[in-house]
Amino acid sequence: MNIWKFVSGMSVLAMSSLPAFAETPQQLLAGYVAEAAQATPGFSPSAERGRQFYLQRHAVTDRQQGCFSCHTDNPLAPGQHVTTSKSIEPLAPVAGSERFTRAAKSEKWFRRNCKEVIGRECSAGEKADLLHFLLAEAAR
Repeated sequence: MNIWKFVSGMSVLAMSSLPAFAETPQQLLAGYVAEAAQATPGFSPSAERGRQFYLQRHAVTDRQQGCFSCHTDNPLAPGQHVTTSKSIEPLAPVAGSERFTRAAKSEKWFRRNCKEVIGRECSAGEKADLLHFLLAEAAR
């Protein structure tokens, strides 16, 4: 019986500490900035470069011309996938509380979407600029 109390107690302890492992968009941004600075010493993220990247039209496909194709011109607004018509939560972290809170999930979507939209993986600098823009949009 004591083993069950121990296991039960450990389970409660583990579950109560989960939020401590959650990342914030600011922590992800700091990681991207550090990675970009290794490639480009002195790198500093730019909300303006991020905005330009978000709104840029790429020539990879006609349907997914840019981030805005699915996420709309306003990252605070909900979007819709142009191929599947699936609803998409707003991209800006302030509008969707789960956005950019898990590094693995963020990387998965950056990898997938960057390849589909710009034809390659995004650089750490591009990710930093985009996330800086999305965080700046929330401050407006």
